[in-house]
Amino acid sequence: MTATVALSAEEWKGLTGSEVGVSDWVCVGQPLIDAFAEVTGDKQFIHVDPARAKKESPYGGTVAHGFLTLSLLPVMARNALPHFKNAGARINYGFDKIRFLAPVPAGAKVRARFNLMQADERKPGELTLKYAVTVEVQGGKAPVVAAEWLSRVLLEEGA
Repeated sequence: MTATVALSAEEWKGLTGSEVGVSDWVCVGQPLIDAFAEVTGDKQFIHVDPARAKKESPYGGTVAHGFLTLSLLPVMARNALPHFKNAGARINYGFDKIRFLAPVPAGAKVRARFNLMQADERKPGELTLKYAVTVEVQGGKAPVVAAEWLSRVLLEEGA
């Protein structure tokens, strides 16, 4: 499945239980980590001080914030997931589960795998999707994030 494909709500429902997309790799460089630290106020040395992190951190250098990695899901979803025919808006509805399983070293590349767990039309014109998402680091042995992500799609008439 690619992000250039456009599917109807019924076609989306038919994908329940399958992998619906794998994103491109996204680089998590130190400038991005520093910017995230500035915005969130989370300026722990393990994120923003490469020299100190190299000496004192169990990771051997700076690492991305777990929430930074999580916040990359929309950009990864945009290039991985099929589009909707007649979608008016996609709305982040939240998470049922989030686990930060391993660190993301500064400069590493990450990508996400999206498995569609549920696709429910709770009311006409509104589809709620639940994805099992795993984020992996290039060259890593295990996922760095595992989450159950909820998204709502508001469909225009004729969807």
